[in-house]
Amino acid sequence: MRSQLGPSFWRLFVSSATSNLADGIGRTALPLLAASFTRDPLLISGLVTLAFLPWLLFALISGVLVDRIDRRKAMAAANVFRALVMTALGIAVLADVAGIPALYAAAFLLGVAETVYDSAARAMLPSVVRRDQLDTGNSLLSTEENVGQSFLGAPIGAFLFALFAAAPLLTNAVGFTIAAVLILMVRGNFRQVRPDRSTITADIRTGLSWLRAHQLLRGLMLISTAIVGVASMGEAVFVLYVLEDLGVPEAGFGLFLVAAGVGGLLGGAVAGWIGRRLGRIWAMVLADGLGGAAYVAMGLTGHAFAGAVLFGTYGVTVMVWNVQSMSVRQALIPTELFGRVQGAWRTLVWGAIPVGSLLGGLLASLASVQAVFVLSGGLQVVIAGAGYVVLNRHRDQLSAAFETATAEPSLERS
Repeated sequence: MRSQLGPSFWRLFVSSATSNLADGIGRTALPLLAASFTRDPLLISGLVTLAFLPWLLFALISGVLVDRIDRRKAMAAANVFRALVMTALGIAVLADVAGIPALYAAAFLLGVAETVYDSAARAMLPSVVRRDQLDTGNSLLSTEENVGQSFLGAPIGAFLFALFAAAPLLTNAVGFTIAAVLILMVRGNFRQVRPDRSTITADIRTGLSWLRAHQLLRGLMLISTAIVGVASMGEAVFVLYVLEDLGVPEAGFGLFLVAAGVGGLLGGAVAGWIGRRLGRIWAMVLADGLGGAAYVAMGLTGHAFAGAVLFGTYGVTVMVWNVQSMSVRQALIPTELFGRVQGAWRTLVWGAIPVGSLLGGLLASLASVQAVFVLSGGLQVVIAGAGYVVLNRHRDQLSAAFETATAEPSLERS
């Protein structure tokens, strides 16, 4: 497999794995730190809201940016910025001057950097592998993302937090710095050739127009927006679900994310096979429906072990969906437009997370955290059914997108 995918892919893989490990440590530490300041569901959900608000505000601009500059340098700069933010937050925690406002500020700034990093990272893969290798490449990258963030980063972050609160933040900063250096070792020219020098506004308009005119991707985008929005209702209060509803101590919080990481490993291993066996449409629809069912069951159980198993099951379904969805986008979106179209996509899809997070926090305050999971899961099942109707209209176009493989990327010969 290594010789088939080529050295440029594997350099990208190692850099991404390092970045995701750091990201996993930070994503575990921040909600734990927030829970140490308050147990108010609305304030806790505000952390997720601020973390994803930049996707609503800056995703379009970030997409234009990564289509204009070297994507490696964009990823490196974003990781250096994230390292500086986490260093500053770590120092504030050590000085005992951090609080919810500081966490909100850090979450927002990290989110801004992520819009650049993630847009550039997703746009790089089609430049280092052939089209017929996208499923394999996405499975590997998605698997290492889940392993780094959940299977390894989560328990490391929880363990370091138990030692002292600033430890995972400073470790996170070191990881981002190393990842920034590693991504610059990927050889090749990742600046897209631009025949004209259009304005930023014109570039944004181009991405939006292209996506609006593509019925298949437009439909998939609307389904993804609905799924992500309702799923974020539960994710926003997940730390309270584990600590309070299931009675798990803070040191054990990371184990729940490990369960999701194990599920992600399994999902990444079988995503390609499921897609080939059932077809992409059924793979995505079943992933969404089963994920929703797992959420409902989480809301109905009060046992920690059952909750962990169900969250791991949810991790499987998320991975299967992500691999299929990303492969479809990478196969259909022209490389020179990928950053702009992906920016438009993420503006709507991830822009739904702040809204869903606030609704989840509000519902948890008015009813209960477990009620949030039941409602969120039920809505995901309904969306799965609607998704089948939408995607099935474009079955032939979806199949045709993967019939012809592209030539080997030129950078593999450099």
